[in-house]
Amino acid sequence: MKIQKLLLLVSLVGVCLLLLTLQTRGYGSAAGDLLTMVTAPVQTGLARASRATFGLWATYLDWKTVRAENHRLREEVQELRVRALRVSDTDVENQRLRRLLGLQEKLPLTTLSGEIIGREWGGWIRSLTVNRGRGDNIPRLSAVISPDGLVGRIVDVRPGASIVQVLTDPASTVGAHVLRTRTPGIVEGDPRGTLRFKFMARDGASIQNGDVLVTAGQGGLFPRGIPIGTVRAIDNRGAALFHYAELTPAVDYARVDEVLLVTGDTQRDLTAFFPADG
Repeated sequence: MKIQKLLLLVSLVGVCLLLLTLQTRGYGSAAGDLLTMVTAPVQTGLARASRATFGLWATYLDWKTVRAENHRLREEVQELRVRALRVSDTDVENQRLRRLLGLQEKLPLTTLSGEIIGREWGGWIRSLTVNRGRGDNIPRLSAVISPDGLVGRIVDVRPGASIVQVLTDPASTVGAHVLRTRTPGIVEGDPRGTLRFKFMARDGASIQNGDVLVTAGQGGLFPRGIPIGTVRAIDNRGAALFHYAELTPAVDYARVDEVLLVTGDTQRDLTAFFPADG
């Protein structure tokens, strides 16, 4: 290593002496050309290295800037998404409340609005909890309705809350008839969490898929004409006394959030206050 350094030093000294000798003897131009030949490659290499180093540094700075900008943009996009969801939820809630208020204002009944604050699950919705109770003078067995149709009835009144038995509860039964043909029968809750309509088999063609069933208004518990569900399948049992039809409930119990509790006279026909398709 020391020998290499010594040889390099000797070479440099020799070149300098050579250049000095050429200059003193009148060969200054040749000495300059020779110096240029020696130093030009070195200068070119240094210039390229400098440009490469500056380019790498500029690229690194740009990368850092772009990364920070991307992070900021991702945060802004996420914030905008959250705001959009909030606006959408608010719009949906306002629409629900307007529908409920509109129904409450036009119904010829005494009603009290309530909010669903709890749901009992068991493979399907078994009951609902509404934020109205003894302090609101809610009678037991009060009908509970929504703009889509019948929800159920109050089965337990507590301080500050009440339990609503929904129609799909196996213990629930409601007198009903087919809106199109007036075929009477009973709507029962099914252990599978569905609804079925039990009717006398007088005419096999009296009920069709898509028929709407509404409350019959018998017994004074539910007003007449509230949508219950739509026929989706008919169980034809031949010569049996009763036939059954499977129903799609008019109300989605997993999504209903606001309801009306009927606290006054129920001897009314509400057919005209609900859409014909239930």
